[in-house]
Amino acid sequence: MKNLVYLLLISLFISFHALSSPEALQQEFINKMVEKHNFKRATVEASLAKAVKNEKILSSIAKPWEAKPWHQYYPIFLTEKRLAKGVEFWKAHKETLERAELETGVPAQIIVAIIGVETFYGAYKGNYPVLDALVTLGFHYPPRSKFFRSELEQFFILAKEENFDLTAIKGSYAGAMGWGQFISSSYRHYAVDFDNDGTRDLLNNPVDAIGSVANYFKKHGWRQGQDIAYKANITGNDYAPLLKKSLKYEHQWQQLQNANIAIDKTLTPDTSVKLFEFKQPQSKEYWVGLRNFYVITRYNHSPLYALAVYQFSEQLKQEMHL
Repeated sequence: MKNLVYLLLISLFISFHALSSPEALQQEFINKMVEKHNFKRATVEASLAKAVKNEKILSSIAKPWEAKPWHQYYPIFLTEKRLAKGVEFWKAHKETLERAELETGVPAQIIVAIIGVETFYGAYKGNYPVLDALVTLGFHYPPRSKFFRSELEQFFILAKEENFDLTAIKGSYAGAMGWGQFISSSYRHYAVDFDNDGTRDLLNNPVDAIGSVANYFKKHGWRQGQDIAYKANITGNDYAPLLKKSLKYEHQWQQLQNANIAIDKTLTPDTSVKLFEFKQPQSKEYWVGLRNFYVITRYNHSPLYALAVYQFSEQLKQEMHL
């Protein structure tokens, strides 16, 4: 009986790995594109045949910048060079940014900060073929293969909708594209033709990028005129249970006050907030995030990213004398 159970388990193990092999996953993907989206099988097969598994992509996703402590992370983005370029970009696109802010409620400094952090204002949009990135991660990176296969699916549809050559487009190691580094699903759902030329071009058109970043934040619940985050002062040790890895906002301001957490702002007791901890070389600093801080993490699911964007946006606003 034990031998029978053992053989059954071995058989199930082999079957599972056969079904989840890169070859099996690729065949499943091809079938899905044909049956669900009416692509021609030969077209999908020919496109996938041009993709190359890239070990550098697998290495990069295994050690993202967001894994660094705060004191190593923020100097990458908060630089005088990026600030100067951001001011230059703001001045060059002042009217477009004003229109985006008027139509969406998203402040110009946030839009400018996002594009600056993502691509240094179009200078570094990525050198990896997006097809290679999504095939590599979708078929050869088990921890998130389902997500990246979904993005590969969206990429094929996007290329068809926007008349892209999907073998020619380059982006980040994670398959993000253009001035604002939109992944394929975000491109399809949130990109806008902000200059009304008939094309949603986030790859080469900064005007469309500005409008699309603003639209992304609006659609994710940006609250016009509200603050983003406050640096916190803490006395005692009652705050520890309030630190949660989840990005969901589970606490109200009154709970943080009860834990001897203070900020330079008066909030109503029922304000939804979240406490964050950031590592400095010899200490830690704490921030209280509000709803708009959460919205920034919808762009990149990292508190480090959100704080860097917020602080950069404040530098930009100050430099523009606003």
